[in-house]
Amino acid sequence: MFSIAASGEEEKMNLGKWKYAVLTGLAIFSLAGCGGQGQEAAGDQGHVPEGQSGAAPAQIKIALDWSPNTNHTGLYVAKDQGYYQQEGLNAEIVQPGAGGAEAMVASGDVDFAVSYQEVVSQARTQGVPIVSIAAVIQHNTSGFASPAFKNIKTPKDFEGKTYGGYGSPTELALLQSVMQFDHADAGKVKIVNTGEGDFFTSMKRDIDFALIYYGWTGIEAELRKEPLNIVYLNHYSDSLDFYTPVLITSEKMIKEKPEIVKAFMAATSKGYQYAIEKPEEAAQILLKAAPDLDRDLVFASQKWLSPRYQDDAPRWGEQKKSVWENYAKWMYEHHLLEKPLDTDAAFTNEFLPDGK
Repeated sequence: MFSIAASGEEEKMNLGKWKYAVLTGLAIFSLAGCGGQGQEAAGDQGHVPEGQSGAAPAQIKIALDWSPNTNHTGLYVAKDQGYYQQEGLNAEIVQPGAGGAEAMVASGDVDFAVSYQEVVSQARTQGVPIVSIAAVIQHNTSGFASPAFKNIKTPKDFEGKTYGGYGSPTELALLQSVMQFDHADAGKVKIVNTGEGDFFTSMKRDIDFALIYYGWTGIEAELRKEPLNIVYLNHYSDSLDFYTPVLITSEKMIKEKPEIVKAFMAATSKGYQYAIEKPEEAAQILLKAAPDLDRDLVFASQKWLSPRYQDDAPRWGEQKKSVWENYAKWMYEHHLLEKPLDTDAAFTNEFLPDGK
């Protein structure tokens, strides 16, 4: 999500601009040999289980989508608790390179990464061989947020208001779609680019509403005692209940090292299951790995997010074909994909361990 020591929404805007750059400039993915190494993220090397012996563990690298946050907790838990070592892996968590985590996976600079369904869909339709292997969160938690005192409760209420965003075609298509579902006119919304502006500061000064993830900015608003009204995307269409974020790897890894992919998913699944069952302990592990994060926000965000990792799915990470098909159809209809997506090639549940 962002560098949480600074303003959460400021970094969300940075992330939004980065996603826009990826979605509108996917030529970077074709530069298979030019990914570049990211910098190692702060974190513990993990506890090697007692009595472990045998062959040296396989080295793997995992690229984040942004700075450490509660979307990544399961990765840090798996590292800290020795789950990767138990599966014969020595995992390094790194920051994304300048071209993005997807380019690093496509080029082979890292083995796995955190990404988004929209980016994977765009990449696949442009011939980039990345594959989603797990949904980090089962349901889309994003929505258009506004301070409660502005009384913006429905998409119809967006008319005559000012929206602050980062200018992504996807972002604007989401706004138009939600308003269309409510028979509202998106042409009556003033749209401004807030760049790196902080959500809370911008709301007091420049804009009336913005797109946020409730699991971070919404929780921050609760802590600040600044109530929000949220128009959630997935309340208006099943097509907008897409996976964000997801874990990805490359077709090459799946073909040549399926045992590594299986081991990675076994350990990572244990990490997220730990975070589901023990949110406070998981928050402590994340803070140990990234001590500059806001402690109260991490604990509150983790408490809110932990039950939503798996939610109503039969196991953590499970992905539905219908979710991929619905969102891909929506993206294609809104000219966000160059051609229809082959959803069967875009994701797999093959490497997930059996759920509870």
